[in-house]
Amino acid sequence: MTVNILQWFPHTTSPFIANAPMFGFADAGLATTVTKAGGFGFIGGGFDFKSESTQLLGLDAQLANARSVLGLTDGQPLPLGVGFITFQLDGLVDNAVPILRRHRVAAVWLSFPRADADHLPIIQAIRRAQESSDWDIKIFIQVGTIKAAEEALRQGVDVLVVQGTDAGGHQWAQGASLISLLPEVRDLLSKAQDTSTAVLAAGGIVDGRGCVATLGLGADGIVMGTRFVATSECLAPSAIKQTIISRGDGGVSTIKSIRHDVFQSTDLFPRRYDGRAVIGASYEDSQNGINDEEIIRRYNEAREAGGHQRRTVWA
Repeated sequence: MTVNILQWFPHTTSPFIANAPMFGFADAGLATTVTKAGGFGFIGGGFDFKSESTQLLGLDAQLANARSVLGLTDGQPLPLGVGFITFQLDGLVDNAVPILRRHRVAAVWLSFPRADADHLPIIQAIRRAQESSDWDIKIFIQVGTIKAAEEALRQGVDVLVVQGTDAGGHQWAQGASLISLLPEVRDLLSKAQDTSTAVLAAGGIVDGRGCVATLGLGADGIVMGTRFVATSECLAPSAIKQTIISRGDGGVSTIKSIRHDVFQSTDLFPRRYDGRAVIGASYEDSQNGINDEEIIRRYNEAREAGGHQRRTVWA
């Protein structure tokens, strides 16, 4: 018998559903709507944690906005979470954790470290902050391999977000779909007699059928990313939403590749990760022999003209 994640977050209803903390798309508007609907909302907090970071300034404002939308006064716990991308850690402990603590957010989600062990000092800092104040926060770690799950368990996390390769967006370059990865993670917990760590499933879940299937495979709840992008509450441009809902046959119309980031000059992730996105004009150009410099020029030209036709659609 595993922990009841609904007891940790009393405002949530069964089944436990969270939105992924998609940086740039998951803001206070989306997170509070999910939260008010009985789910668990996450805000994407970004990856730049330096003292002058505009991302952290934006996060602070988003959390204040969420508090206002939910009708909470200063000092009351904020029943939603923040997700950080952790491949560059400078300043995270000193500059980001105090923001989480001041707003008393209910959860933090860490993903995409350069090495699995990199999260330990962050987790330790959050635990110390918990002990010195009236702050109850749960730590979510995104994992895409058994090795990553084992490391996260050693670090004493509260929730494993098990991401399969069906997922849209960034993920492990080498991994497995949920149908094989999730049972193996659950077996890992069973062998360790671990009944205190919750497991969430992420990757390719878009409806009730996918939710029921992953619960049957051993999940305590689910996370959806792409599905929440295609909502009116999401910040994504309507052209991106339309691309998502108009495509089918995802195994053919999307592809995992680092090229998606290269084409739009966002190639920052360590090579242990890639990303799944819709095959668009830039990827087709590459397949037809157009060099990267020309594709990037075309992308920048379209962006400067205000168009989204060459923007990477993670899905």
